[in-house]
Amino acid sequence: MADATEGDKDSTWTKLRRRKVVQWGLAYAAGAWGLLQGLQFLAEAFDWSSRVLQLGTLIALIGLPIVLVLAWYHGDRGEQRPRRTEVAVIALLCALGGSVFWWFDRAREEAGPAIESQARPAASADARPSIAVLPFENRSRLAEDAFFADGIHDDILTQLTKVGAMKVISRTSVEQFRDTRLTTKEIGEKLGVTRVLEGGVQRAGDRVRVTVQLIDPATDAHVWAESYDRELSAANLFAIQSEVATAVALALNARLNAAEQARIGAVPTRSLEAWEAYQLGQQRRENITAANLAEAERHFRFAIELDPQFGQAYAALARTLIAQTGWGGAPEAVKLREAEQHARKAVELAPNVGEAWTALGVVAERHGDYRLAEEHYRKAIQLSPNLEHAYSRLAEALVNLGREDEALVYSARSVELSPYSSSTAHWHARLLLRVGRFDEAEISFRRALEIDPGQSTTYRFLAMLQAYAHNDFVAAVPLALKVIELDPDAPYARLNLSWLYRDLNDLAEAERILQEARQGIGDSRELLSESAYLRFLVGDMAGCERLVAQALEVDPDAVYLKQILGWIDLHRGNPARSRSWFVQAYPHLVGTDAPIVVWDLSGAIELAYVLELTGESQRARELLAAAEATMKRTPRMGEAGYGVADARILALRGNRGAALAALHEAAQAGWRFDWRYHRDYDPAFTSIRQDPEFKAIFADIERDMARQRAALPARPAGAPPTGPGSGG
Repeated sequence: MADATEGDKDSTWTKLRRRKVVQWGLAYAAGAWGLLQGLQFLAEAFDWSSRVLQLGTLIALIGLPIVLVLAWYHGDRGEQRPRRTEVAVIALLCALGGSVFWWFDRAREEAGPAIESQARPAASADARPSIAVLPFENRSRLAEDAFFADGIHDDILTQLTKVGAMKVISRTSVEQFRDTRLTTKEIGEKLGVTRVLEGGVQRAGDRVRVTVQLIDPATDAHVWAESYDRELSAANLFAIQSEVATAVALALNARLNAAEQARIGAVPTRSLEAWEAYQLGQQRRENITAANLAEAERHFRFAIELDPQFGQAYAALARTLIAQTGWGGAPEAVKLREAEQHARKAVELAPNVGEAWTALGVVAERHGDYRLAEEHYRKAIQLSPNLEHAYSRLAEALVNLGREDEALVYSARSVELSPYSSSTAHWHARLLLRVGRFDEAEISFRRALEIDPGQSTTYRFLAMLQAYAHNDFVAAVPLALKVIELDPDAPYARLNLSWLYRDLNDLAEAERILQEARQGIGDSRELLSESAYLRFLVGDMAGCERLVAQALEVDPDAVYLKQILGWIDLHRGNPARSRSWFVQAYPHLVGTDAPIVVWDLSGAIELAYVLELTGESQRARELLAAAEATMKRTPRMGEAGYGVADARILALRGNRGAALAALHEAAQAGWRFDWRYHRDYDPAFTSIRQDPEFKAIFADIERDMARQRAALPARPAGAPPTGPGSGG
């Protein structure tokens, strides 16, 4: 045992050496370093979260002072019995270490859910090396080989999106520079990149030749160039793409980890014909119209038929089916069930492909499970840190979770990765619309139209913005007519125009538009539903029921149709039967769990009214409280705004004066969405419907609609909007 008076004459360094503190410390440092290097290798190989490395480093740092204390007390002549001082010091160090862990977890929670560091959007400019891969030149003699060259270009770009150490501009943005007369320097400046990749593809018989060259746009110097001449096969195409992606990363000093190398080297299909069908589908889906979506679906199904193990084709088919429910008029529940099957198959076959997780995220989002959607989108971004549309979708999910500020960061990130994409500008505008930043949304929508004037969906949302955010129906109608011109086969094109005339209080014109659409493109669920609703508004309950029955044959699970049937039974004084329809429409809002209201704000308020009538007052109060919480983070105006939800809740709670004041405020702000229903039938307003102030508010709205309706014929067809609230 060490003498009590040892070292009185020795230096501190001598004491540390005699007690082997230095030796133990160096040995621990070497061992910890080796373990951390091994942990990093495993994390890269198995694609573990960066959290594993961070926790490992914290443990190593906390362990060092504990080892030094143990060495001080036990390193000299092997003393084994612990002293009270030693125990106290180690206990203090453990407590401090626990505090560090607690602080670390709390800091991460406050920062929001984690994703890999290379995929996290930064507030400042992206400092990573950046690249734009320009559309490849088709050097074949056959014009029909153009899609083949585009497919190889698209795949090389997709491979590069998997590299987290570089920033890769999206395909839709670089497509704007096809056949451009701009210099490489000008392209680099516009896209904000440090390198530009150019290339060409020649297919001749059973051979394919791909040439690529990497250029520094600042100097126009060739950084690297290569030519690949191979026998034409799927395996060789993917090998070329993998080699190009690896060489480009090396040229940009962008380090590939083991997981990225594995993902880039993966072969998605062995069938060249399946790959070609997939590429044709991808190219048809770029410009969303009903016809293009239908054609894309056929190509993706053919790709799967040719290769049932082609995971990416399942993912693309899933997203196409979902898009058809929103634009092509397909039955939502049926298409969504099939889309979910394909998305799950995609993840099963291609678990390391970001597009597969994105497809599964869209399915979860459509089911209303936004937390699960967020998880899937973050997985997609982890696998492909430059996958632009995964950032857009993640932003959408975060808005629905009430995290608007975080959502805007990710949406801005998608715009950064795709600055010349009409689709990205469109989705960013829709997010701004959701959070009530209407002027910015309009700028972004118009930016989308500058990039692609043929984007019909953008005209549709711009029309809805003008009408329901700015109360400018005179500006909205020409925009809605433009949607029909660009995509005449889409049910939503005429549906939106019918909405505008319905709220302009011209129900005859609204019905004429729907009848014309039904004669031209058939009885879709959307067109039948709106025709039924117009019958309801004029009090034709029998006609309404007949059309609802037709629509339910097309889509038996449609929420809106069951809601209409609930209104009819309320109108007929049958609250018990009405309750059954509302419960079928909104099953997630009944039960014992605390209700969560997101997209179903209006339905939650009406269900609360019905539950109050059927003696379920407690659940009714819970629904109103949940609706109120959702309303607080939603703008009043806009197609997706809360409108008069505050007035409806106040009226249901018996606060007559406050309800009328809120209704007056909404009318003065320009709220007009579906105003006739609220005036004539809304059950929430039953208690105040006969109040003179209530009638005066809606009389003012009716006069405003008459004024705007009268201004429509005087406006030249296709004239540009004159600005918010101008009325023409």
